[in-house]
Amino acid sequence: MTADAEFDDRLLATEPNSTRHLEVPVAMHVFPNADRPTTTAGTDASVARLEATGLNAYFGKQHAVKDVTLTLDPRSVTAIIGPSGCGKSTLLRCLNRMHETVPGARTSGSVALDGEQLYGDGTSAIAVRRHVGMVFQRPTPFPTMSIRDNVAAGLRTQGSVPSRAHIDDIVEDALRRAALWQEVKDRLRTGAVALSGGQQQRLCIARALATKPRVLLLDEPTASLDPSSTQKIEELVYELRSTVTVGIVTHNMQQAARVSDRTAFMLDGALIEAASTNTLFTAPSDPRTEAYITGRFG
Repeated sequence: MTADAEFDDRLLATEPNSTRHLEVPVAMHVFPNADRPTTTAGTDASVARLEATGLNAYFGKQHAVKDVTLTLDPRSVTAIIGPSGCGKSTLLRCLNRMHETVPGARTSGSVALDGEQLYGDGTSAIAVRRHVGMVFQRPTPFPTMSIRDNVAAGLRTQGSVPSRAHIDDIVEDALRRAALWQEVKDRLRTGAVALSGGQQQRLCIARALATKPRVLLLDEPTASLDPSSTQKIEELVYELRSTVTVGIVTHNMQQAARVSDRTAFMLDGALIEAASTNTLFTAPSDPRTEAYITGRFG
């Protein structure tokens, strides 16, 4: 079976116990470009890899994300900045269907990966999260698992589990991509909780990379790390752009300037503007953006 066919099968797998809150018409659930090499149509730099259109998110009656339209382009890093409580993390969770796991949460609008809808009847949220991976603010290694098994954990959600030898190859590749292989290659069978905080965060990134996502979402991945670990994560994010589209939420505007190609500014749940990082930080089009980046509020 081809990679495209396997991808289609995964996305067509239904989840009878899941609740889908996105209020959009039923659309195609086959992603023809999702597993093709970077030279194919779905990966053209002029075409959005992940696109939210008119996206709204609610917690009960609270309107947390308000009519946001935003694209994440191939081979690029998009930073999302804004004051605490402005909806940055909620937006990120909507992009890979994590928001719907919160009781009482709902979403309207659309989110598309390579032009195909991520929400709709018959589309598996678990399969979506394999192709739009996410790493959270605090490192979340599975405490009872070894380093190797942590990285391989996501592979168990696939229709067929790879052989042990293949899993070992995938684990090594993911750890190398996460710039962690040299530090842990001699202790793959030891517990992940023995790693430092920065290593644990890179381990979580490796775990997300193991399923070969098209998009990697990072929710303040360095907020709880020391400066040295923060630098390693930033270097990693900068390097990952060559193989995966990255969206990163950060409170640190200097970090956004260092690692991102584009930056989006949110305020009170709305997207105020999005532009190239250099443009947004030097010549923002909205006075609210200028006020935030110059420290007048936030």
